[in-house]
Amino acid sequence: MYVGALTLDLLLGDVHSLKEKRSVVRPIVAEVQRRFPSVAVAETGHLDLHRRAEIGIAVVSATAGNCGEVMDACERLVAYRPDIELLSARQRLYNDED
Repeated sequence: MYVGALTLDLLLGDVHSLKEKRSVVRPIVAEVQRRFPSVAVAETGHLDLHRRAEIGIAVVSATAGNCGEVMDACERLVAYRPDIELLSARQRLYNDED
C-alpha cells in the first residue's frame, strides 16, 4: 500500500478579503474532488491570509506509479487554472514500511 501526499501552495489573483478567498478556493477543492473522487482534498494552510492558500491532497493506491500519476494529474488540474498561480508543489510518497 502506498500513500501519496501532495501540498500545493497557491497565490490567488484579485482577492481582497477572506470571503473572496473562499469563493476562489472552494471551487478548486470541489473540482479536484469531482474529477478524482478517490482522493481526499482540503484547504490546509494559510487560513488567515487572503491572497495565499495551501491545498492538501492525499491518495491511497496499491502501486507507487498509480499514486504518482494521480498526484501529477491533480497538480496539473490546479496549475492550469487562470485565476491562481501555483507557487510550489510538494509530493511525498509513503509505503507500509515507513
